[in-house]
Amino acid sequence: MEEILLKIDELAKYHDKISPDLIREKDIKPGLRNADGTGVVVGITSKGLVVGYEKIPTPDGKGYEVKPVEGRLLYCGYDVCELIRGIYHEGRFGFDEISYLLLAGELPTADDLERFSSTLAKRRALTKLERSILMQEGENENQMYALHSVVSHLSRCDSNPESTDLKDETNRCINLIAKFPTIVAYNYHVMRYRAGSNLSIIKPEPSFSTAENFLYMLKGKRPSRFEAELFDLCQILHAEHGGGNNSTFTVRAVSSSGANTYMAICSGIASLSGYLHGGANESVMRMMKHIKKQVHDWEDRDEVKAYLERILDGKAYDRSGKIYGMGHAVYTISDPRAVLLKQKAREFARMKNMSHEFALYDLVEETAKEIFLERRKKHICANVDFYSGFVYKLLGIPVELYTPIFAMSRVVGWSAHRIEQIIQNKIMRPAYASSITAQKAYVPLANRGKEAA
Repeated sequence: MEEILLKIDELAKYHDKISPDLIREKDIKPGLRNADGTGVVVGITSKGLVVGYEKIPTPDGKGYEVKPVEGRLLYCGYDVCELIRGIYHEGRFGFDEISYLLLAGELPTADDLERFSSTLAKRRALTKLERSILMQEGENENQMYALHSVVSHLSRCDSNPESTDLKDETNRCINLIAKFPTIVAYNYHVMRYRAGSNLSIIKPEPSFSTAENFLYMLKGKRPSRFEAELFDLCQILHAEHGGGNNSTFTVRAVSSSGANTYMAICSGIASLSGYLHGGANESVMRMMKHIKKQVHDWEDRDEVKAYLERILDGKAYDRSGKIYGMGHAVYTISDPRAVLLKQKAREFARMKNMSHEFALYDLVEETAKEIFLERRKKHICANVDFYSGFVYKLLGIPVELYTPIFAMSRVVGWSAHRIEQIIQNKIMRPAYASSITAQKAYVPLANRGKEAA
């Protein structure tokens, strides 16, 4: 068995690896990225717009240059930073309002928001069948596996899961948005129960906001207003990020085939489980834990810089050559989500007497930017994952839940894009260029392996 596995591995590497020359010759866009790093445009959306650079036409008019700019994130045409300032200035939690905006494309009236929030509150509690599904599927210690399992089986609770009527689709999406926080919290408690802890299942409180409810169901007590608003902010910032991010694109691709809501949303969960997407903040936390042990003086800029250079050279930490949490596919000078979270992280760290650790994050961020500019003449910034894990740590949230929490927020964007994809009604079918240059002749089984001889 081992011998055939090794042979298949070697053959796969030989046949599947493509040379850079062939990529250039056939004008292939690996990773759906253009040569200058910008994304290949494959669709159109009214949901999210991510801005990190401007395209400036060259003097000869035959091309353009990419100019880095301060990052902006827009939801349905509204700047997220302005939305957040407006909502919190009026003393409200914002996740429900943002969910309505992304689904409907317009900000809700006061009456609409009240009805929408009331609907979410009524649907947060799990039915008896939903609870039984969760208990059956809750054996996975990996919380993303558990979430995927539960959501895939929720179709059993739907009287007509295959209907693509827009009213049914919207109803299902709202149902999932409401139940995701409950499922994530309960999955964690069931996992701990199976590991020997007492089972703690707390019913959602209808009068609490989405953020308050999740922290309440997870920890058993109502969070402070500061903690709840901070978690609400995290939910808003993770709710949507344009159609091109890996998990949203996956949901749209699966939705375009006519797959039902549960299968489409599960494809997003599967995508988000990858360490280069949803699991990135966990990677940051592991890296920072390592740096804290290896760097003796957290305030010594030269020592921190020297160690980051070793990481970037593939000589330290996991030898991947990656400084996790730094850099983004679109944002260049700044990621607005990271800017907002950093401000709150600084304030919260001060409250928790952890300013020393926050200062190390700050120094790693600034030093990494400096290294990339010196070495690669490239502007990079901290992305949202660099500070989100630290914020969750301050909130007392277990690391196992960092990625499920991302899914709990991003299910809003997935739902909005799924509905948009159904309305646009076009199956995705991109092309792949073949690396085979000529048709091969069939070789009888008895003669195979003799060609080289």
